[in-house]
Amino acid sequence: MPDSLDGLTPEAYRARYDDLMCAAQANAALFAPSSAETAPVRAIAPDAVVARETIPAGWYWTQTLQRGRTLRIENTSGTPGVAAFFWNARETSERYCMGDTVKIQWTVRPRAGRLLLSDMGRVLVSIVGDTDGIHEPLLGGTLRDPSDDVAARNARENFLLAAGKMGLGKRDIAPCITFFAGVETDASGNFRWSATQPSRGSFVDLRAEMDILIAISNTPHPLAPSRVAAGSIDATVWAAPDFATNDRCRTSTVEARRAFQNTDDLVRA
Repeated sequence: MPDSLDGLTPEAYRARYDDLMCAAQANAALFAPSSAETAPVRAIAPDAVVARETIPAGWYWTQTLQRGRTLRIENTSGTPGVAAFFWNARETSERYCMGDTVKIQWTVRPRAGRLLLSDMGRVLVSIVGDTDGIHEPLLGGTLRDPSDDVAARNARENFLLAAGKMGLGKRDIAPCITFFAGVETDASGNFRWSATQPSRGSFVDLRAEMDILIAISNTPHPLAPSRVAAGSIDATVWAAPDFATNDRCRTSTVEARRAFQNTDDLVRA
């Protein structure tokens, strides 16, 4: 990679883009759920647990997660989607960015080894464990259905409540990520609910790469069919073993190395 991109011709920029895309496609197998490198650690040592909470269907939960600690979200009931959002705890104007998470990593399938990025090009969390790899970053959370006579719990209102609890507001909320949501596209490019769905007991482990605020809304994905019952989830904060600076989340791609450099510069400042 050149030290500076200043002065490159349009043709050179295009060639660089094509090279990065080809490298990303070549690396895609590294993030397959069946890869031996991505096999999650299932058992958490009891003395490593910092906090544990069961979140009923329809409810929300907030937490401050210190750099280096890990959050496990466990789908104990097979619920069809759990929405989540993240902020930099020390500067909450920096927050999770769906666009950069997808664009910079050349993927719409966040899974073990991938990162959730902020709107400042830094790493909020790394996905260090993932049993199913079925997560959806594009469509956002559920909204209130104006045709309902009963006020059903939905992701948008839960995030507003969660943000208020942390001293934030409507302007601090952007499109979220939904874990445990199998979504695919048909031949016309339309989104649809997939037949492949996470199983009971599936989980995702998120390691904080800076001090972060987390809001979780245990509400189904917007495309989840009504016949699929929502259920409770478990959230466990644990002190994972010290992570090496050369772990695969940091080193597997050029884009990851650059994002971690931005993050480390902030942490050291």
